[in-house]
Amino acid sequence: MANNNDNMSREERGRKGGETTARNQDKEFFQEIGRKGGEATAENHDKEFYQEIGRKGGEATAESHDKEFYQEIGRKGGEATAESHDRDFYEEIGRKGGEATAENHDKEFYQEIGRKGGEATAENHDRDFYEDIGRKGGKSNRDNNRDDD
Repeated sequence: MANNNDNMSREERGRKGGETTARNQDKEFFQEIGRKGGEATAENHDKEFYQEIGRKGGEATAESHDKEFYQEIGRKGGEATAESHDRDFYEEIGRKGGEATAENHDKEFYQEIGRKGGEATAENHDRDFYEDIGRKGGKSNRDNNRDDD
């Protein structure tokens, strides 16, 4: 039988080779070559390289996906994290995040986000909402003060 490789484009030969490899190799094979490739890439590139490809990937993803896509992957990620971590994990990352934020921001930052949060809450709630949380807060304070007696 004649060899048809001379009539095939490089792209076609690559596609056929890839299909053959995919049929003949298992998951572990691809994991191993991926690991080796990642190690080789890491040896040859610096932090800026990874920042640049991350930026480009983020821009490409943002152009092809909408708000619902990001909400869905965020929900899935949150659920996966919740399944594999306990309350102590969340307390620890919350503490670390609070410390990092406090180191990087001043009093004016907290005043500004407080103002914005207050305005957003005011736009979404009526007087009854505030009366209700005021009653609950007052009740909670009374109960706490009784415990101290």
